[in-house]
Amino acid sequence: MKQLIGIIGAGQCDNLIYKVARETGAEAAQSGYGIVCGGLGGVMEAAARGCKENGGLTVGIIPQEKAGFANEFIDIVIPTGMGIMRNLLVVRSAAGLIAIDGKYGTLSEIAFALQLGKPLVGLETWDISEQIETAENPVQAVDKLVKMIS
Repeated sequence: MKQLIGIIGAGQCDNLIYKVARETGAEAAQSGYGIVCGGLGGVMEAAARGCKENGGLTVGIIPQEKAGFANEFIDIVIPTGMGIMRNLLVVRSAAGLIAIDGKYGTLSEIAFALQLGKPLVGLETWDISEQIETAENPVQAVDKLVKMIS
């Protein structure tokens, strides 16, 4: 495994976004990367599922104090008890990030990534800065991020 890619997005999502996130996690693993995420449902679960199904390592940094809150596809659970403050830890742990859809929690992670100068690719997400590379699909998102990290 090379490094961890952060895949960020909402804890609940529709079937289309779930599919996009799962494919993104799969692409990350196929490119030799593990993923780090918030460890819960929705985009986080889908990305972890896709990564794990393709032999990648999955790390979930969860807001609760107990590991049992993480989704079933997380290999390493880091329970923080920090609530939404854990969003900064997800960003800090990633070599670069892919934001998929998302609500205000994702927006906070995007803001942290921009403030820290982390490579960031967006897929169907907030369009708030020219510093966010946009991608049309999971393959393009992972490809762009890998080039940015290298």
